[in-house]
Amino acid sequence: MDLNTFHGLIIGLSTFLIIGLFHPLVIKGEYYFGTKCWWVFLIMGIAGCVASIICDNLTISALFGVFSFSSFWSIKEVFDQRKRVKKGWFPENPNRNKD
Repeated sequence: MDLNTFHGLIIGLSTFLIIGLFHPLVIKGEYYFGTKCWWVFLIMGIAGCVASIICDNLTISALFGVFSFSSFWSIKEVFDQRKRVKKGWFPENPNRNKD
């Protein structure tokens, strides 16, 4: 069996892990920095796009693409997280100034 037969599984598992990583990043980012951290996700998304374009390996390029668009989606999620905090679904950081 060739390693190439596992590319789909590698991409699938890695996508699952990348998305799972971004969930707590959004929660912690909003907790400590508020919605002001959205630009960090933008920079990570742009960097992921650039890396995906320059990478010659198809699997790694796809993973950079997944990372990139997970970063872009996290921008929306940071603002949605703020709404969830206001609803009382997540704790608000009492030590942070309001956005």
